[in-house]
Amino acid sequence: MSNDKEPKTPWIPEVMYEEASEGISSHIPFIQVPLGEQMPKMLFIFESRDTGDFEPGLDGEELPVTQLDLHQYANMNQLKNSLSPIEYDNVRFALGLESLRTAAVKGSKITSNVRVKVSEEDLEQIDALDGSAED
Repeated sequence: MSNDKEPKTPWIPEVMYEEASEGISSHIPFIQVPLGEQMPKMLFIFESRDTGDFEPGLDGEELPVTQLDLHQYANMNQLKNSLSPIEYDNVRFALGLESLRTAAVKGSKITSNVRVKVSEEDLEQIDALDGSAED
């Protein structure tokens, strides 16, 4: 009898999607990270495309031929923490994004507009409740 622990099986990230459109991830895929694990620094994902060709299967049936191309996706937080601001912005530009500073300013404006809209809706609800209390 051995007291040695069995070697830990490496965690394999699973890309998941919410089935409901009202979910918290807003149609953005997510990875459920278990306690004690970290979000991967890079993901490798195969792109699978039918070629339009077919080949015979084991029982002679026609099976579609697919082409697999491997893609790599880097964790932008890892890049942001490891690169200089200029290098990081160059990566963002290569991906068709704006500089971090420009994106942050635009994001702040959007957040501000959302807060104003929510505040207006809250005031309307309060007014509606105040009006119904007078009846």
